[in-house]
Amino acid sequence: MRLSTILLLVTLAFCCCEAKSFVCPALAEEMSSYMTTPADDFLRLLSKFGASKEAVAAKLTVKRCTDQLSQETKDRIQNIMVKMLEDCNKIDATEIIL
Repeated sequence: MRLSTILLLVTLAFCCCEAKSFVCPALAEEMSSYMTTPADDFLRLLSKFGASKEAVAAKLTVKRCTDQLSQETKDRIQNIMVKMLEDCNKIDATEIIL
């Protein structure tokens, strides 16, 4: 299974579970930044979550792989993420993602 497919499935699981809750704005920002920002800037964003060094290192390792995706693939994933957030939150997610 391709990495982009796995990323999409995990994102769907987090955002569209059966609970009646909203996606945390910080998570939405992290999801968006994951696809669009350089690793150094993304590392600064992750620091506000207080994750362990091992977790951050693992996330950056996966980010290096996804950074190699074509821009077309990244755009498609971004569009799917916008649709997911709009469906989960019933908001205009383009303000958060784009």
